[in-house]
Amino acid sequence: MRTMNRTEVAQLAVDLRLAIGRIARRVKVEGTSAVPPHHYSVLARLDNGPRTASDLAASERVSAPSMTRTTSALVERGWVRRETDPADRRCAILTLTPQGRRVLRDGRRERNEWMGARLARLSPEELETLAAAERILRRVAAE
Repeated sequence: MRTMNRTEVAQLAVDLRLAIGRIARRVKVEGTSAVPPHHYSVLARLDNGPRTASDLAASERVSAPSMTRTTSALVERGWVRRETDPADRRCAILTLTPQGRRVLRDGRRERNEWMGARLARLSPEELETLAAAERILRRVAAE
């Protein structure tokens, strides 16, 4: 196997970034017809445990007023519960409700089915290549 030169590595970086971005955008909207992607993202963050709206805003890189609108919509739908923080009564703690967990689980299932259907079209060799690439990309993302 030959070694890539700097120009080829730079082009590979561009190509991978674009391909990964396209896949990420597609997966983001698949399986969420009843749930806007930004709502789904907040549900997924709350699946890791209770958070404040300011924590969520920082994680999602949105403004506090924007996150307040999002979390209010999620509370109205019954997917998130808002409770006053006993340690700081000025803050609210947000948690997933059982209904919110179902919405999240169903969205994940639909997204996995979408991706699985695309992978099912690939040859065994292509699937092996993607499995190896996944391990490598996980290492790249961890650095």
